[in-house]
Amino acid sequence: MSLAMNWNEWSKFDAMGLAELVRKGEITPHEVANQVAKGVKELNPQISAVIEIFDDVVDAPLSDGMNPDGVFAGVPFFMKDLGPTLKGRLQERGSLLMEGNRSAADSFLTKQIRQAGLNIMGRTTTPEFGLCSSAENPEVYITRNPWDLDYTTCGSSAGAAASVAAGIIPISHATDGGGSIRIPAGVNGNIGLKSSRGVFSGAPNSSDLMNVVSAQGCHTRTIRDTAAFVDHCRGGAPGEFMSYWTPQEPYSELIKRDPKKLRIAASHEWGDYKATPHIVSELKKTADYLEGLGHHVEWVVPDLDLHASYEAQTASYIMKFSQTISDILEQKNMEHPPADLIEPMCIRVWEEGRFASYTDRVKMETMFNEISRKMAAFFEDWDIVLTPTMAKPTPLIGATEYLTISDNPSVYDWFENLWSIFSYTPIANICGLPGISLPMAELENGLPLGMHMLAPQGEDGLLLQLGAQIERELNGNWNHGRKPANHVTNI
Repeated sequence: MSLAMNWNEWSKFDAMGLAELVRKGEITPHEVANQVAKGVKELNPQISAVIEIFDDVVDAPLSDGMNPDGVFAGVPFFMKDLGPTLKGRLQERGSLLMEGNRSAADSFLTKQIRQAGLNIMGRTTTPEFGLCSSAENPEVYITRNPWDLDYTTCGSSAGAAASVAAGIIPISHATDGGGSIRIPAGVNGNIGLKSSRGVFSGAPNSSDLMNVVSAQGCHTRTIRDTAAFVDHCRGGAPGEFMSYWTPQEPYSELIKRDPKKLRIAASHEWGDYKATPHIVSELKKTADYLEGLGHHVEWVVPDLDLHASYEAQTASYIMKFSQTISDILEQKNMEHPPADLIEPMCIRVWEEGRFASYTDRVKMETMFNEISRKMAAFFEDWDIVLTPTMAKPTPLIGATEYLTISDNPSVYDWFENLWSIFSYTPIANICGLPGISLPMAELENGLPLGMHMLAPQGEDGLLLQLGAQIERELNGNWNHGRKPANHVTNI
């Protein structure tokens, strides 16, 4: 089947733009899905972002229950191989232990995605169980950054980031337990929103505090695509343990207006961590840019124990991850994770957390509470917190100190390495805050650098509104109008 349009034309359309073409009858969901499949065939050998294409859904987009009358009208969509499940499809979670694992039912969010008119036609890479910062185990796959194949995409939404950045697909599912939407968005030049608590459901397999640290979302190249995804995929399933809410005005309408003059607190000093001089210079450029838009910017560090936030996040990761592995072992009648099927750091984290007590959990929850209360108090004086998305430059492929194939004997030292580079994003997960990475800056080597913004809980729309204001001022030219070397327009 020939392509519906050339790749230069394709690259000019976001998801909502493609949906409009479908509604006008100028292109069909089948033709759009076929174009994405061709893009995967051409670029996936280089970037290794997509694990599997669902050929049956490419051929018959309505076969899995996609609603053609949804706002996205049959636009293709990839699902990260972690989190929401797809009935009858493989979900292997980046692990050799999970090879061949098939899901029994669609998750609630999967149904929401289909109802919104997105055609789920494949799955993307993730590090093992989403624990580390890069999908980079040679035994499974190595996902590479489309801007420079020598560098990682970071993670854990690795394949989503690479496939959107490379222009293969305009929107793709992502998840965020400590920055896993925002960090790879920043590294790959995409837009990545981590929503507030109470927006996207993890039902039926997630409910308590351990689980809602992680948020669902997507990677896109335009603010309006992100806004439409949130508007049409949000909501709680029956039996949620907390309230799910909807704003008075859809974000797709809100973003058409500029925000009020905002009080923005900028910082690169975060607990014990500071950004590199070049990243600080890029942050200052962004602060100046926002002042030029009429906002008030000051250099302020939130008055709270940021070191405690890393301790709380580490404790949460260890306890939740250990329980996840224990549940899988029980299902497989195993007593210990097999060393040939589970990565070394994943085994060490399981060992560290499997005997955690209820007292340990209460201590963690107390830290969550204290940090959340103080952060909320800080937001009584500020509308936005501005930081870089990362404190250090994007790692090269093979930087094992950030990977779960690391031979580091200390779980806590390994987590310390993570927080030293991914310093700014975890607090949003602890506090249930919205955070967004916008592709506004560059590293010294030319790779993208995201600028990260936090807002009070429930103010997701404010972040999108500010993002839309910036996007209009830039005439849509995120990343200074540049595209990666490995991009569909270069096929």
